[in-house]
Amino acid sequence: MDKFAVTVNHLCVQFGNFYAVKDVSFSVRVGEIFGFLGANGAGKTTTIRVLCGLIVPTSGEVTIDSEHFTKGKEGHIKRKVGYMSQKFTLYDDLSIEENLDFTAALRQIPAKICSARKKELFEFIGFDKSQDIIVADLPSGQKQEIALIASILHDPKIVFLDEPTAGVAPASRMRFWNLVNRLSQAGKTIFVTTHYMDEAENCNRIALMRHGELIALDAPENLKRNTYQKQIYLLTPRDKNCQKLLVNQSQEYFSMFEPYGQHFHAIVKDDIPDEKMISAVSDICSIKGIEPSLEDVFVKLVEEGITR
Repeated sequence: MDKFAVTVNHLCVQFGNFYAVKDVSFSVRVGEIFGFLGANGAGKTTTIRVLCGLIVPTSGEVTIDSEHFTKGKEGHIKRKVGYMSQKFTLYDDLSIEENLDFTAALRQIPAKICSARKKELFEFIGFDKSQDIIVADLPSGQKQEIALIASILHDPKIVFLDEPTAGVAPASRMRFWNLVNRLSQAGKTIFVTTHYMDEAENCNRIALMRHGELIALDAPENLKRNTYQKQIYLLTPRDKNCQKLLVNQSQEYFSMFEPYGQHFHAIVKDDIPDEKMISAVSDICSIKGIEPSLEDVFVKLVEEGITR
């Protein structure tokens, strides 16, 4: 039987007549890496702030590590969770040691326990340099690893990572996600937001939000399979003139036509045979059938719903 670290039932957060979060329900298993995706303003941050004990919900039920969230219990919730954001997690003008000691003081972690935790966590990320280094002098990837340490110094059971690798080099992002996977394997529940769809592939399940509502929740492969019933094609124009011709013909042949770098992802309209499309555009572009990506899912479910 699954054990849940986070349970949300009919959560609503209302500011005046505006619903930032509207009737959202989901559960997150212990040890799960749970992706929380949506465009800016979708309600992700507001939901996370509730789950971190920073906002009391307007209505609905929230349970964090078996603790039912009611007004006055915000402190109980905060002790159970760790939070790491893209910004403001560390103070650039302080050393690594000063940052961690400040975090320990805020969390009221005894000095002896703090010292043992720092040693354990430095070994966990493979950091063997001086703690006297000023944070501003660290590479971006290493800075985020130290920020991760700060967020879990008090040994929380649930860790919220809010766009933790934005602006970090690809190699450092991969290393960071190796640490995330190891935390999950150690039994930590990871709740993550990201704009990198390749990172979202690492999640066990993904929730998609739009306009404050939960619109999809499933494993990445299931989301891709269920969102797209028809073949997706990768179209690569042969040159710039061909690209213009292809764009001009796109409304005639395609129900979906999205740019991907120098390529396009496209789906043929229901009333047009694929062979007819291939015959019509094969002179101006190469055509290859591909599997849908999470970015395709995001565009269809989230971005198309915003622009309608």
